[in-house]
Amino acid sequence: MVVSMADFKASLSGAAPAPNLEPPLAALWWAAKGDWDAAHKIVQDEDTREAAWVHGYLHRVEGDLGNAGYWYRQAGQPVAKDSLETEWDRIVSALIEGRRT
Repeated sequence: MVVSMADFKASLSGAAPAPNLEPPLAALWWAAKGDWDAAHKIVQDEDTREAAWVHGYLHRVEGDLGNAGYWYRQAGQPVAKDSLETEWDRIVSALIEGRRT
């Protein structure tokens, strides 16, 4: 079970995400591995604010800022202006913290 950012980042050396990861975290795992399509497939049909946030991030990675804006609005999150790496860290941290509550 992923309990910290360090654990999550360490899991990136594996071939697949941990099977118990919630879809938004699993999508971010695939995004970190450079597999945008796998990440997008995971969140595109999820109906949670967390999945919408990751969906927005993925469209920002893709360069489709209009579509990203739509998903950030669905998530109730501001459109990110910082680096993709910083945003990835922020979302992962928020999702891990959410697992603890």
